[in-house]
Amino acid sequence: MKLTFLGAAGEVTGSQHLIETSHRRILLDCGFFQGHRAESRQKNEHFYCRPSDLDGMILSHAHTDHLGNLPGLYKAGFRGPVFCTPPTEDVAQVMLYDSIHIQEEDARYLSRSLAANHPPIEPLYEESHVAGVLKKFEACPYGAWHELAPDMKVRFTDAGHILGSAIVEIELEDNQTWKRIVFTGDLGRRGLPLLRDPQLVDGCDVLITESTYGDRLHEPAHDIEAHLERIIRRVFDRGGRVVIPAFSLGRTQTLVYFLNRLFNAGRLPQVPIFVDSPLSKEITSVYRRHLHELDDELQRDLQTDNDPFLFPGLRYINSASESAGLNHLRDPFVVIASSGMCETGRIVHHLKHAVADERNAVVMIGFQAQHTLGRRIQERPPYVRIFDRQVPLRAEVEVLSGLSAHADADDFRWWFDHLATTGGVGRAFVVHGEPNSARAVAKLLENVSNEPAVVPHFKETFEV
Repeated sequence: MKLTFLGAAGEVTGSQHLIETSHRRILLDCGFFQGHRAESRQKNEHFYCRPSDLDGMILSHAHTDHLGNLPGLYKAGFRGPVFCTPPTEDVAQVMLYDSIHIQEEDARYLSRSLAANHPPIEPLYEESHVAGVLKKFEACPYGAWHELAPDMKVRFTDAGHILGSAIVEIELEDNQTWKRIVFTGDLGRRGLPLLRDPQLVDGCDVLITESTYGDRLHEPAHDIEAHLERIIRRVFDRGGRVVIPAFSLGRTQTLVYFLNRLFNAGRLPQVPIFVDSPLSKEITSVYRRHLHELDDELQRDLQTDNDPFLFPGLRYINSASESAGLNHLRDPFVVIASSGMCETGRIVHHLKHAVADERNAVVMIGFQAQHTLGRRIQERPPYVRIFDRQVPLRAEVEVLSGLSAHADADDFRWWFDHLATTGGVGRAFVVHGEPNSARAVAKLLENVSNEPAVVPHFKETFEV
């Protein structure tokens, strides 16, 4: 059996891993590389897995860096099934149709810098490719083994990362020998609001594990409520606005859930709160349809509050004109908008109007990849470049890591310990992390794996 790492190898985004046996070619995830537009475009427009030859693909969850290039794979000739959990199928439909607009925007942006006689840059894919690949989805509920072929079966176990996220367990026959492969996708955290804790799985022949925050510890997630109350009150008192970049999927719902709890407890000042993202509104509707998939604490909350994602003073913004109008408000307000790394979307406009005013605050609540506007703001330079202009950064910048939906070092250690006590790991591969975090997770696997864990490079292949 061969493993080839075609994305998230030595970096955080673009998850894509190829499994090949004598009879099967299976792709794990097909995500977008995210970062600087031109570099991202170059990486995302090429496939190295021969899409038309794939027997199928398995999707761990519906974040863009794990599924965003699925329509591109279909455009390039892929026609196999896509296996995932039922909530992931529902979320994927929303995310992929939204991605068409992002493709169009990126193409327009990159075309601006072309010579006059150069043909315009086209989107990486179109609506027909999204519609085509969505017809290939086959949902498999959590917890049960699903036989995909006589020589292959799969089971999805809750990863506790976002709604529908899964740890993928695969049993695959190769040359009359069965091998067990475990792919973490993005491993979640214990004690995260809304989501069930990641579940434990038994040892395996091959482990492919993410490592995003493997070199650090998160602050407790429930401390975020107190931090949000503190920041909003302080900025409200000085007449400013709070701008929160947040991914539409997962992070926004968790943030709104906390604000809802603060409102119910009488701890929020009377300040308007806007969720400025049509995508967030759609994703929140999917969450409402799958409340039964969320954690026990939410189930208790539902006994007294039938909608954890809505409260007086909270408004979901739809139109671009309504969004633009927020920047002309004189009174304090809070706005949550995507994208989470501040590279595209309405958040960039809100930042343009907010960062130069010392009364305002920007609250970073998620991982910020290198070379993104979010990372530059987080590093607090005197000026930041927004829409090709240098803008002074005078606003307060707060970084709250407690909302991260990725496992930290303690979560990895806990999860790996169970692998060790149930047979261990034959070989381990560490992906989806910057170098320091990947090395830290590789070290945590020293007593779990029979061989030293490997941090693969892009396009590197291993026989296992």
